[in-house]
Amino acid sequence: MIRRTLLAASAAAVALAGTTVPAQADYVHPTVVSEVAATFTPHLVNVSGQPKPIAFAIAEAGSEMVVGGRFTQVENSKRTLPYNRSNVFAFDATTGAIDPNFKPVVDGDVWSVLSDGTSVYIGGEFKNVNGTPRAALAKLDLATGQLDPNFNPTFTGKRISDMEMRGDQLIVSGTVTPKLISLNPVTGKPTQYLRPVVGGRLANSDNPAVFKFDISPDGQHLVAVGNFLTVNGADHPRVFMMDLDDNGSSLTSWNYDSLALKCTSNRRNAQAYVQDVAFSPDSSWFALASFGYMYQSGYRGNMICDSVSRFETADLDPFRPTWINYTGGDSLKSVAVTGAAVYVQGHSRWLDNPYGQDSKGPGAVDRMGGGAVDPTTGMALAWNPNMPQQRGGYQILPTATGVWFATDGARWGGKYHRGIRFAPLP
Repeated sequence: MIRRTLLAASAAAVALAGTTVPAQADYVHPTVVSEVAATFTPHLVNVSGQPKPIAFAIAEAGSEMVVGGRFTQVENSKRTLPYNRSNVFAFDATTGAIDPNFKPVVDGDVWSVLSDGTSVYIGGEFKNVNGTPRAALAKLDLATGQLDPNFNPTFTGKRISDMEMRGDQLIVSGTVTPKLISLNPVTGKPTQYLRPVVGGRLANSDNPAVFKFDISPDGQHLVAVGNFLTVNGADHPRVFMMDLDDNGSSLTSWNYDSLALKCTSNRRNAQAYVQDVAFSPDSSWFALASFGYMYQSGYRGNMICDSVSRFETADLDPFRPTWINYTGGDSLKSVAVTGAAVYVQGHSRWLDNPYGQDSKGPGAVDRMGGGAVDPTTGMALAWNPNMPQQRGGYQILPTATGVWFATDGARWGGKYHRGIRFAPLP
């Protein structure tokens, strides 16, 4: 694979680069990535008698990639060499060679991974790392996999599901209390930078949580999504926005009225339907990925159930999204924006399907497992790699050379790629 340089990044993101891990929206691509996945990537191994393996998260770590999830074995690209790994592992970003030294023992699922190139933060539903108590969040040495003894957060359980750096602040979210909080990246102790009071939970759902959040590339905004009703005592169901600067944060009035409505699915947790968020490279808008089945009667074009949608950052009281691309009743679980495309993945069958209801309606296009949407029009692009998945892919990570996909699926374009896929720029 030919390495390509980063084409553009926001000036604010560059200014923060000394302590900031690049956000997924910092990369601007001139075109969509290839539909053909790279052949060098390793695979998760489906071990008999154990739950099917899942890659929940992937992160750049210098010249390596680090993957977190639920698995006990991984294997090389040719499927000839298995390696025992406990829910997290690292491999070379250009050759796929699995790092023989980074093999920490983590006793639970790893839902989020973040790296500054020498250290790796892992968040998830674990209690111990390398035999040492570290509930939900830990910091590891990338070279050795050893636990950083100086980083010792105060969490006692539950889940960390997302992480991001903003300057010298490590911001984490999940089912932990509080649901979104800033930490000292050296000690893991709480700071005063960010600590909104996220309250309530949606009917027919599990634990209240901030599932995912994204910080705009200019560092000025944070949008969070999850299972909650209020923030700082004000109504903000499912989504809220905060303003950020170097000194602190504040809750904005951003609110979209239709988010107060339930989708038509009655399945447990379907009402916590907004699953992921990603800012555009210029920070002027963000996209939301959702499930929940169908919109209510009369709300097509307003409710964002089973769709990807675009909202403008500066519009704090939107009447409706700039655009919505509906799947017609299938879930979308993750989203990323590169300038050339809005990538989504889930267990979709179609895009451009506002008139379908668990069916292919007029104008719909086949997009098994996900696809790409035009950032301006909101219509599906021709990009169609055919990536069937089970529950759906959990993270999409653009880099300077292409886009990585972390998933529970096993095939991409008919070829075997269990859990990890890389689509390079042409």
